Amino acid sequence: MDCQLTKPNEPEKYEPSEGDIVFQALPLEDDLIQAIEGVTESNYSHVGVLLKSDTEWTVIEASRPGVIYTPFDEWKAKGRDGRWAAYRLKAAYQSHISQFLRDLQQHIGKPYDFKYELTEDKLYCSELVYHAWKSSTGREMGELKKVGELNWKPYREIIEKYNEAPVPVERQVISPIELSKADQLEKIYDHGLD
Repeated sequence: MDCQLTKPNEPEKYEPSEGDIVFQALPLEDDLIQAIEGVTESNYSHVGVLLKSDTEWTVIEASRPGVIYTPFDEWKAKGRDGRWAAYRLKAAYQSHISQFLRDLQQHIGKPYDFKYELTEDKLYCSELVYHAWKSSTGREMGELKKVGELNWKPYREIIEKYNEAPVPVERQVISPIELSKADQLEKIYDHGLD
């Protein structure tokens, strides 16, 4: 007998849609990824947004060296053990997708923000999504947290290396995991990220 175990409401195959927000676990050989996952106590170390470019699905993401377009298949291949998940805007927010995508694309070419400051001149992955959503709707997506509220102590040395200063405990950040908990989103596909 052929038994397949699937989670309730989990489609067997992911059907992409523009504006889907995709999260992944990146390889832990990188100290920055170790810090992101350790500080936020989650496997969600990266995020981007899907859009269609001609006939190809593309992810707009803030990655080293900055805000770029990456083919979706290439993006998925960068993940740790192929682990990623897709979240979709709930029906009440679908009308914002076109403006959201335009606002995301205005940031193409901006450098990566290694200090994790909430500014728009340099951007990290979840900050890109956060700013574009706020710009297109006037509302926040996800909950900002102060670094001091997170599990930063075991990662002090890494944080100080990238910040080039003491740990900014009062600095507010938006992490991939907090973004994934946003009221506007619902998980529609999970490829081993939980």
